[in-house]
Amino acid sequence: MNEFKENTKGFSLKEVILIIFISSLVTSLTTGMILYNQNRLTKNITYQDLSQDESLKEFLNVYASLIDEYYEDVDKKGMLESAINAMFNYLNEDYSTYMSKEETDALAQKLLGEYKGIGIEIDSHNTIANFIENSPAKEAGLQVNDRIIAVNGNFFPTDEEDHRKLLTDAISNTSIGETVTLTISRGIENLNYTVEVKNLYLSSISYEMKENQVGYIKIDTFSNTLKEQMQNALNTLESQGMQSLILDLRDNTGGYLSSAKEVASLFLEKGKTIYYLEEKDKTEEFQDETEEHKTYKVILLQNKESASASEVLLAALKEYGAVSVGTTSYGKGKVQQTYSLEDGSMVKYTSAKWLTPKKECIDGIGLIPDYVIEQDNTNPNEDLQLEKALELAKEI
Repeated sequence: MNEFKENTKGFSLKEVILIIFISSLVTSLTTGMILYNQNRLTKNITYQDLSQDESLKEFLNVYASLIDEYYEDVDKKGMLESAINAMFNYLNEDYSTYMSKEETDALAQKLLGEYKGIGIEIDSHNTIANFIENSPAKEAGLQVNDRIIAVNGNFFPTDEEDHRKLLTDAISNTSIGETVTLTISRGIENLNYTVEVKNLYLSSISYEMKENQVGYIKIDTFSNTLKEQMQNALNTLESQGMQSLILDLRDNTGGYLSSAKEVASLFLEKGKTIYYLEEKDKTEEFQDETEEHKTYKVILLQNKESASASEVLLAALKEYGAVSVGTTSYGKGKVQQTYSLEDGSMVKYTSAKWLTPKKECIDGIGLIPDYVIEQDNTNPNEDLQLEKALELAKEI
């Protein structure tokens, strides 16, 4: 029988002291890092840095004097809003600004690209005027011209504004996947329908098949859900035999930069540069990281209102073979970052420039199309730019 003897050894006093010292040092460093991160306002500035800023101390002294010693009561919130506005006025840059809560909410709704609802558009008489795509209300059996008279058994009051509030409150208080009951008037009948509340896309695009198997997609804004909407549109048009595509970016003032990258990645080959981001201390390259790409020809439509994320997509696709038609784009080569305030308002400020795949900055310059075509403003029903794009697509 073999015996194994465990070799044990105790720690000396010096070793114990050394272990305690190292443990204390690690604990202190870790605690210091946690406190530093909690104290940090941005990646480079902490509250401690600001406490040592003499200019800020002077501002706070003036602020304290006014709220404490001014002869009338001071609206602190209003005064601080004015101070924030003054900082942005000092920057004297169009894209860096303060936005009220109402402006912030409207922008967030537009860029979010989705909302909780039942998929109907109603007129001032509470009559269903239209359904959005994949409408739960339409699936439940409601029809255009149905007049809604009650929600969840609560009949509408006489005031039209209260109609909408009753409907929107009922939907907002209903969880996704649960239902609301609509009572509608149709002809001489009153009917009840149970409708599921869902997360629905705010449409960012419209699309159709033109003659000669030419697909047409118009992008209105670069919302958070644009990639999914583009994929659905492309799948539909491709299933119908699309041979070439017209991508209309006219009057599109932009949106999320990430959405422009996602849409470009639907078309480009993996590894192709989409844009560069030039910040204060570094320049970063953004490439297509997906396996998906398209081989059919793309014709781009642009005008002087095509800006920001639209120009990112224009520049990326043009670099790799797309042809553009229209007029010179807006020329917004700057990228904004946002910071939300406690009252729901927001500030946005320029944090970087974006550069084309050739590392060119188009800010204040814009992108010149391959075919410069002005619209005939005397004939609003004639779209010369689209006609040229269709002509190019037909040649292909």
